[in-house]
Amino acid sequence: MIYDYTITTGKGEQLNLADYKGKVIMVVNTATGCGFTPQYEPIEQMYRDYHDQGLEILDIPCNQFGGQAPGSDDEIHEFCTMHFNTTFPQMKKSDVNGENELPLYTYLKSQKGFEGFNEHPYKDLLEKMFAEADPEWNQKSDIKWNFTKFIIDRDGNVVARFEPTADMADVEACVKALL
Repeated sequence: MIYDYTITTGKGEQLNLADYKGKVIMVVNTATGCGFTPQYEPIEQMYRDYHDQGLEILDIPCNQFGGQAPGSDDEIHEFCTMHFNTTFPQMKKSDVNGENELPLYTYLKSQKGFEGFNEHPYKDLLEKMFAEADPEWNQKSDIKWNFTKFIIDRDGNVVARFEPTADMADVEACVKALL
């Protein structure tokens, strides 16, 4: 269950996810130099609009996709607050795939696998890039790119996975329905 995990904040403190029981949680792997980085803006707006109703956002910077989060935790936080006025908490930069992936991500991917990219200007580019690297890429639950979002309901169930190509209005509708 999601509440069995702890993660490290960008300030080096342990965050026990059991503290979020009864909340709707969005877990998102982020990067500061990605074509999807502007999604910080609607994510921050959701946080401002729904935090008082029980939404929590766990921003987990990750440098595994194109080296697009190269800075330190402090540099990433400074970038996000300066460019997107983010107020939600950022976690320590971490891996979301592979032998050093956060155990939280092992769990999330076991609950909601990859179901394909949505129609988006980057869809064909991403699919071509992944197919060239691994012919079975679309059959694996790995995180494919920055800004993959998992939504957890108030009971700790992983109810949705949104790829970075998902329309942010659909992400917001999912969150609103759970609040």
